[in-house]
Amino acid sequence: MDDACWFRRRNYLHFDSPVSFKKAEKLVTNPQTVSRHSFYPLISYTIDSTKISKDKVTNQITKEPKKRPISYPAHKDGHIYSYYSKLISQHYEEKVNTVQLSESILAFRQLGKSNISFAKEAFDTIKEMGNCSVVALDIKSFFDTLDHKMLKEKWSKIISASSLPADHYSIYKSITQYSIVDKHRLYEELGISKNNPKKSRHRLCLPNEFRETVRKKGLVATNRAGKGIPQGTPISALLSNIYMIDFDILMNEVVSEQGGKYFRYCDDMLFITPTAYRDDVAGFVQSEIIKLGLSIQTKKTERRTFSITPTGLQSDKPLQYLGFTFDGERILIRSSSLSRYSRKMKGGVKLAKKTMEKKNKERTEKNLPEKGIYKKNLYERYSHLGKTNFITYGHRAAKEMNSFHIKRQLSPLWKRLKDEIEK
Repeated sequence: MDDACWFRRRNYLHFDSPVSFKKAEKLVTNPQTVSRHSFYPLISYTIDSTKISKDKVTNQITKEPKKRPISYPAHKDGHIYSYYSKLISQHYEEKVNTVQLSESILAFRQLGKSNISFAKEAFDTIKEMGNCSVVALDIKSFFDTLDHKMLKEKWSKIISASSLPADHYSIYKSITQYSIVDKHRLYEELGISKNNPKKSRHRLCLPNEFRETVRKKGLVATNRAGKGIPQGTPISALLSNIYMIDFDILMNEVVSEQGGKYFRYCDDMLFITPTAYRDDVAGFVQSEIIKLGLSIQTKKTERRTFSITPTGLQSDKPLQYLGFTFDGERILIRSSSLSRYSRKMKGGVKLAKKTMEKKNKERTEKNLPEKGIYKKNLYERYSHLGKTNFITYGHRAAKEMNSFHIKRQLSPLWKRLKDEIEK
């Protein structure tokens, strides 16, 4: 296996030190060593964000706080997860191709495509079918509710084994009975600066300090629920796909027989089917999902019907999918995404102004002339002059989807940015 496929040097601080490719390769390619390997707890922290949504009845925009947990493994652990993810994905891809699922399973695979491509494929399918219905379903707390016993069975099945080999079982145990340590509590207990944590150190602590300070002081929390795997490890995404493989096969067969199309992007499922089957599909999916120990997030369920009219293809309500909306004619970026951009842009400009005010105060004390805010960074982050940001993503979507309407959505944003800077 090509080293570039799985090895990635991780320079963050963890309970162990970064290792070279040579040392990592020696570890991951020895099944006996992997079977005896002691995995460190994941380090976890939470990103706070704001979820913007529109009430379907009142059309009111609501904002609610949203917490996104981030977990990351120790260096050696991460290399093991990454190497075995590549090994197992070969079996998974072979299965997917054999059962002709490749065009239906979109997330966490090396397809060379983006959300733009996936959304366009779904919208193009609707256009081709014309009179049809779409059922969009979302699995509730997907990673947190994966049943361990089922995962073990499906993992064994995908590698054509009656039970997990010792090295695979070691990884299975680490990813199901995983432990986490809160990053902020950890740094506080170890006396590590949050602003300059890497000062004079290449690891968080030595093994004896881990035992005495981290473990004995109760900083380690272990998952004993019998379900759930952490997000953020190099193998988690693949395992979530393996967990769904039999469900995906069944859904694809059923919808294909109806003359429709099935797509799944992680926990987002989309069923495009003749209208006569719309409600049957929704009910069937509900019953099959329950068998997996999972549940549907009913608030996010969408049923849309598309019809060919004298003026063209129309839907009873716009369909939302992977950050875009489609009404039969127009493809648009979701309004909540535009609102999020505006909020971040205003916050970024405000911070830049405060930073420059502080610097100008220092310059005044030194009898130096004041300077204006640095526009270059703001342009790179919030305008078409940057390389990778929301605006450039939007322009790419407009081009790939041939959507004049997305271009029109984006056109006022450059003036808004300049106005915000000049305020």
